[in-house]
Amino acid sequence: MKQVAVILSGSGVYDGAELQEAVLSLLAIESEGASYQCFAPDVDQLHVINHLTGEVAEGETRNVLVESARITRGDIKPLSECDVSLFDTLILPGGFGVAKNLCTFAVDGAECSFNEDVLTVCQAFAKAKKPAAYACIAPALAAKVYGNGVKLTIGNDEATAQGLNALGATHIDCEVDDVVVDNEMKLVTTPAYMLAENVSQAYRSITKMVKTVLSMK
Repeated sequence: MKQVAVILSGSGVYDGAELQEAVLSLLAIESEGASYQCFAPDVDQLHVINHLTGEVAEGETRNVLVESARITRGDIKPLSECDVSLFDTLILPGGFGVAKNLCTFAVDGAECSFNEDVLTVCQAFAKAKKPAAYACIAPALAAKVYGNGVKLTIGNDEATAQGLNALGATHIDCEVDDVVVDNEMKLVTTPAYMLAENVSQAYRSITKMVKTVLSMK
């Protein structure tokens, strides 16, 4: 049975992990007969968004690990405890938390900084030539991790694609229910809610990504 490490970035599309992408990823992993352990960095979020109004909740702070635990029913560990040698595959669902809490791409674009634990773990998977999959906006992180013209996608948003290329990637336009595979880097990416208009489209995107990455040796 393959063991999958899943990195979450909070709880809620605008300031954390995209909930539907996260749950669909976990479901797809189990459906493929694999097992997973979720991780998140033990840090404060960039900010807290009121998901009803879309506005910043002034004066409120939340912790990425604590918020991510909502998705996993409490079964989650600090990312600093992730032993890459125990896992076969890495998966990162999207959500603005990836670009706000795991790195600062949402604010700083190609000049963004990266959480050290996140970068360390993701680079360890890459260095070990272990397959990895990044969904939605998470390929912004993959662009930094892999560089070297790595092939990836966030869909077809030109401005975001240029930002990823500036980080060292080669962006490839992709439909919502498809994936881009870099076989040399063992990396799979998919647009998910960068393009998806409903949960059915997100389901097809995430399911294909998970199936593809778990089929890699």
